[in-house]
Amino acid sequence: MLRQLSEPTLLLVDDEPVNLRVLKQLLASDYQLIFAKNGEEAIRLAAARQPNLILLDIMMPGITGYEVCKTLKANKETQHIPIIFVTALNDEHDEAEGFEVGAVDYITKPISPSVVKARVKTHLSLVQSEELMRTRLQVVQRLGRAAEYKDNETGMHVMRMSHYSKILATAYGFNEEKAEILLHAAPMHDIGKIGIADSIMLKPGKLTDEEFAEMKKHPEIGAEILGECDSDLLKVAKSVSLTHHEKWDGTGYPNGLKGEDIPIEGRICAVADVFDALTSKRPYKEAWSVEKTLDFMDSQKGKHFDPALITLLHQNLDAILEIKNKWVDED
Repeated sequence: MLRQLSEPTLLLVDDEPVNLRVLKQLLASDYQLIFAKNGEEAIRLAAARQPNLILLDIMMPGITGYEVCKTLKANKETQHIPIIFVTALNDEHDEAEGFEVGAVDYITKPISPSVVKARVKTHLSLVQSEELMRTRLQVVQRLGRAAEYKDNETGMHVMRMSHYSKILATAYGFNEEKAEILLHAAPMHDIGKIGIADSIMLKPGKLTDEEFAEMKKHPEIGAEILGECDSDLLKVAKSVSLTHHEKWDGTGYPNGLKGEDIPIEGRICAVADVFDALTSKRPYKEAWSVEKTLDFMDSQKGKHFDPALITLLHQNLDAILEIKNKWVDED
C-alpha cells in the first residue's frame, strides 16, 4: 500500500524491543514510525527527523525519559514536538514530574490499545490546529507588511499600534483569546492601501479633494481583499480594515457609522492608530510629545473617539509607553 505524504510521523522510544513491537503493531497502519532504543538516539532522531509526536519511555539505561524531554524542550528545533510518556511508573508524583518537564500526556503500562490510539489522535489534532493557526497568522502578517510598501509609515508603527490595541482591548474587558486575535488582526488595518495609486500614496504634499476621496476608499478595498471567511482572525481583520476610520460622532468614513454602531475593534484600533501616528516622526511632520497628543485626543473624546477608550488610554499609559519605547523607529 502506498503511504500518503501527509501521514504524521511518530518517534517511539523504549529500551525494550518487545514494547516497540507492541506499539508498532498498534500504530503502523496509520502513521509513519521511527524507533529509538535509548535517550541519546531519541534526541538525535528528534532533531534530524522532526517527528510530529514522540511516545517516550521514562526508565531507560543512560539518560532517562525525563532528561530526554528536558533536552528536547530546551532546543528551539525540537521544543515544539509534543511528547507523551508511556511508562510503567504510575505514581502521582511520577505523572506530575512528567508534566513539569514538558510532556503533554502520560500513559501507563500495560497499555490499552484504545487509549494509546485516542491519545495519539487527539494530540496530533491539536498540533495540526496550532499549525493551521500559525499559517493563517503568517499570511495575515505578510499582507500587513505588503501595505507598508505603499505607505510612508514603518513596520514599527504596525507593531506598536497592534500592541496598543491589545492593551486597550484587555482593559476594555476582552478575554486573553479575543485580545490576542485583535493583536494579530490590527496590522491589517491599512491593507486596502495596496489598491490606492502610488501617485496618491507617495505624494509629498497635501492631497487634492479628488485625491483624498480616492484615498478614503482604502477601508472598503481592504475589506474586499480580506473577503468572506470563517476564520475569527480574518473576520476581525476585515472589521478593523473597514471601520478604523469611522468616528464616534458619525463624521468618519466609509459608512458614517456612529457611537456603538462602530464595532469595538474598529474603535480600539482608531485610538491606537492615531496615538502612534501623532507621537511618531513622519517625512511630513515631527513627532508630537505624548502630552500634546493626549491633549488633542482628549479634545476629540466623544467626537472622533469613544470616550471610554480615551479614559482607558490614560489609565494604561505606562504599559503603552513601554511598548512605544520597545519598538522605536530606525532613523
